[in-house]
Amino acid sequence: MTSRVLSAPASRWRRRALIGLAVALVAALSPAGVAPPAQAAPTLLSQGRPATASSTENAGTPAAAAVDGNTGTRWSSAFSDPQWLQVDLGARATISQVTLVWEGAYARAFQLQTSDDGGTWTTVHSTTTGAGGTQNITVTGAGRYVRMYGTARGSAYGYSLWEFQVYGETGGTTPTCGSVNAAQGRPATASSTENAALPASAAVDGDGGTRWASAASDPQWLRVDLGGTQTICRVVLTWEAAYARAFQLQTSADGNSWTTVYSTTTGAGGTQSLTVNGSGRYLRMYGTARGTAYGYSLWELQVNTTGGGGDPSIPPTDPRNPNFGPNTFVFDPSTPTGTIQSRLNTLFDQQEENQFGPQRYAVLFKPGTYTADVNLGFFTQVAGLGMSPDDVNLNGHVRVEAFWMNGNATQNFWRAAENLSVTLPAGVTVERWAVSQAAPYRRMHLRGGQNQIQLWNGGDGWSSGGLMADTRIDGLVVSGSQQQWYSRNSEFGNGWTGSVWNMVFQGVAGAPPPHFPNPSHTVIPQTPVVREKPFLYVDGTGEYRVFVPALRSNTTGTSWYGKTPAGSSISLSQFFVVQPGTGAATINAALAQGRHLLFTPGVHHVTEPIQVNRADTVILGLGLATIQADNGTVAMRVADVDGVKVAGIMFEAGTTNSPVLMEVGPAGSAAGHAANPTSLHDVFFRIGGPHVGKATNTLTINSDNVIGDHMWLWRADHAASGVPTGWTLNTADTGLTVNGDNVTMYGLFVEHYQKYQTVWNGNGGRTYFYQNEMPYDPPNQAAFMNGSTRGYAAYKVGDGVTSHQGWGMGSYCYFNVNPAVVAERAFEAPTNPNVRFTNLVTVSLGGVGTINRVINNTGGTANTANQQVYLTAYP
Repeated sequence: MTSRVLSAPASRWRRRALIGLAVALVAALSPAGVAPPAQAAPTLLSQGRPATASSTENAGTPAAAAVDGNTGTRWSSAFSDPQWLQVDLGARATISQVTLVWEGAYARAFQLQTSDDGGTWTTVHSTTTGAGGTQNITVTGAGRYVRMYGTARGSAYGYSLWEFQVYGETGGTTPTCGSVNAAQGRPATASSTENAALPASAAVDGDGGTRWASAASDPQWLRVDLGGTQTICRVVLTWEAAYARAFQLQTSADGNSWTTVYSTTTGAGGTQSLTVNGSGRYLRMYGTARGTAYGYSLWELQVNTTGGGGDPSIPPTDPRNPNFGPNTFVFDPSTPTGTIQSRLNTLFDQQEENQFGPQRYAVLFKPGTYTADVNLGFFTQVAGLGMSPDDVNLNGHVRVEAFWMNGNATQNFWRAAENLSVTLPAGVTVERWAVSQAAPYRRMHLRGGQNQIQLWNGGDGWSSGGLMADTRIDGLVVSGSQQQWYSRNSEFGNGWTGSVWNMVFQGVAGAPPPHFPNPSHTVIPQTPVVREKPFLYVDGTGEYRVFVPALRSNTTGTSWYGKTPAGSSISLSQFFVVQPGTGAATINAALAQGRHLLFTPGVHHVTEPIQVNRADTVILGLGLATIQADNGTVAMRVADVDGVKVAGIMFEAGTTNSPVLMEVGPAGSAAGHAANPTSLHDVFFRIGGPHVGKATNTLTINSDNVIGDHMWLWRADHAASGVPTGWTLNTADTGLTVNGDNVTMYGLFVEHYQKYQTVWNGNGGRTYFYQNEMPYDPPNQAAFMNGSTRGYAAYKVGDGVTSHQGWGMGSYCYFNVNPAVVAERAFEAPTNPNVRFTNLVTVSLGGVGTINRVINNTGGTANTANQQVYLTAYP
């Protein structure tokens, strides 16, 4: 967006405003010509501190310009509501004054808000009659973060501040919201009960299988006596299907006079973890509008209090000196080049062929310039710690080769390069990224328009699928013998060349023209709705933080090149850093305290589910950290809440069968999350491989609006020598099951399951790029039958679905145990004009096995005689 030009009257207004400000300051300092009495003044805390914003009008008006002390520079936002500007004071402070120096584009309605964690906000000033100019606002509040949250603009432009100044005194500690349930076992009463089996006490007994239910009328309430006055910081409501659409949470000292501490008219049920600020002996849920024809029904009402008991085993995280464990290596520009290269060489030598070992590693570079040849082996992540990839430049390489398999890269899995820029050595013009699944090249910048990145070994070998996202390649991308690839929101300065079976480009500047097949280029101009992956960085003060990119709509190109990324920043102090050996009970206690999670490199065993109940929780893994489900447990359950982000995590089945490895939303979830969806980024799943693994289902998504941003779900049916595989050993029915509505998948890989690979039952689903291999190992046709149908489709859209779309979707067979096995079809979907597929391909790899039809009874047969079959549209 270009800067606007002020008209002459507007420019004169600006000058008059500045002159008026100067006059006002003189008058304020010297009324009647007499200096005011000396007194202690509050300190300006915000100047030069890190600032972020919901948006910027252009690169010349960044958030930082509002806290730089220069009244000739400014921040300005996009031309929409709401917008915000936030400053991180670096430590908790008592806030006494905020000064806003508005440019002509001011806020008519806004709030000033404080926060201890950058996530939960308290309003300390609110107005709907703002008039712009310079506003000196006296406030009473405390927090580490302060923001201006604008809800109505005073002009047709965005919001624009010359300066945003926060005054106060540093000091004080952040109050801790405890994890102990102060309501459990306390006396509870209610306005009514549906019957004697559903009493009020059942909602505070700590048993998730018992519940309170009211009469089917409005209003109704449930009250708990906490036994004494408590400072209440969080209330968790676990609703049965009969939920409240409108309700208040209220506190009282005597059980008669009530103060409302939370109110909504858009409740959606499920599990609601609500941050509140109030005190009292009594707390009640007061329902005024039911969400169903039944009464109100709660499985559990949980109350947490400030100072009410955190788990002493949850240590604080020092955001300036965190413990990332022994398998994370952090380098800064002062580290000798030889030390860095020696470490990289040692890791590669160990990990080049180590695809089933337990070792996991992360190599992190602080902002600066380095000389290094990063040759990535298995289970190794290399990443920069800057806010922009260009903050870290490696003179050398960040590459993946396939020498260990004589040039064949089809098993180059499980590694990652992120948030770096690379300048190739003088005289070298080729970077090799010869990978297949689960090897993201994300938020990268390969510098130099003369250079090219090759997505295979550059010789005769093959590679078989990968992801490039939020990445800038100044030169040319050459796919060579790469069989399939998904590129999203990237920029190719000199374009792309090459195609085999299935190349998909979405929101990519420099993508080739659409053509299908031969070359098989599926081109989608924009990405409809996406959030980029959260990432770890170090700010200008040396503090580690996690940046959470904002949700973006209808986008092309990267989120960072030539622009300021939109999003929010969270101090690592708000994270629990999980080391291998930490049990799920401790992890859940940290989550209950409101902490986010950062998993360090390693294999993390759990014997009970990690339960994510709080909206906007961030779970980030380093070094492809792996969570293994032991004793038949579910590894992770995410409640039906807004905005959970899970990124950089691998889930692995144990030797005892699990019903599912990860569940997003409980069965029956129905809340809408379009404005703030849960998102999964570089989340991978493995059934078997290093040992026998078993899971009936792998990932089940019940919540609506979930975004999948690069996932590989894999059952081990063939592997390296000595690794147990087989039809009756590593058992798994289905990879992905989607029951939620309006779920979107970008770059979905699902392979080798024994029944349907993917089952999609929700409406409004969208998949952009699908890669599948059917199981290699059915011993005979009888073992691979779906009733009277030969085999199972790779992608099954439920019979009751009325809207669904897929672009650039491939399914392959290689029935090497018994080449006579036939799969009747690769894709199966109801016949409906709103269920549509674009650019499908089926392949019989080497002619080993048969896929009889592409979709339903349409499309040719892929077999020995005709190994590739294409279909451009269905229906």
